[in-house]
Amino acid sequence: MPKFAIEKRLDQSLKRSKANVFLRKDFDKLGGYDQVGRALREATKKGKLVKAGYGVYVKTRESSISGKPVPVISLVEVGLQALEKLGVKADVGSSARAYRDGTSTQVPMSAVVSVGKARVSRHLGFGNKTLRYEKT
Repeated sequence: MPKFAIEKRLDQSLKRSKANVFLRKDFDKLGGYDQVGRALREATKKGKLVKAGYGVYVKTRESSISGKPVPVISLVEVGLQALEKLGVKADVGSSARAYRDGTSTQVPMSAVVSVGKARVSRHLGFGNKTLRYEKT
């Protein structure tokens, strides 16, 4: 089997998938652990994916300002989708929820996700932005 076969299959599965957030285990069917790791690293280098945390990858698009790859969804959405895939029930933070429900006119500036009583120690983010967790 040629060396690039896994990378080609990874590209095809990314194009076909409607999901925007992927865990490393989503690509286990493509090959061995090291082979998948090399293919994900290559896709990250080419700008097709961005790494948002340990084993968490996000589809990208080209930034209209800098031309660099940026995630196709916001950091809060990345956190919600990644935590859902990891089995943690999560919602937007209390300030974003108040703004969404119309009880506040203050626009939330930081990316906060409410995880209830779950213990989450995973760091998610990209660039200089990181996701914070809020317990309720």
